[in-house]
Amino acid sequence: MRGVELPDLTPYLGQMTFGGLAGYAVGYALKKVGRLLAIGLGLLFIALQLLAQAGYVQVDWTRIQKDVEPLLQQPGLQGLWERLVQTLTYNLPFGASFVGGLLLGLRAG
Repeated sequence: MRGVELPDLTPYLGQMTFGGLAGYAVGYALKKVGRLLAIGLGLLFIALQLLAQAGYVQVDWTRIQKDVEPLLQQPGLQGLWERLVQTLTYNLPFGASFVGGLLLGLRAG
């Protein structure tokens, strides 16, 4: 049994480099978009509370909770991350480096 030599890995180095860079970019972008969504939801909540306090609107938070909870507890949403990673890592040499880059991008973003 012989060891793995650099010429054996050469076809995969380009894919692994691209996978890592693409994963980093996607992770960085996902974190930024997530922050923007969180800021948007926070501002919407503040606006609704201000309008309710001023007497312009009446918000039924119990009804909102009752309507939104089933959407968040769907089995399909629980596996969303796994399906995303499975789809993005379809090609194994690309996939392994993509996940590593994705995690680094999420941390850096």
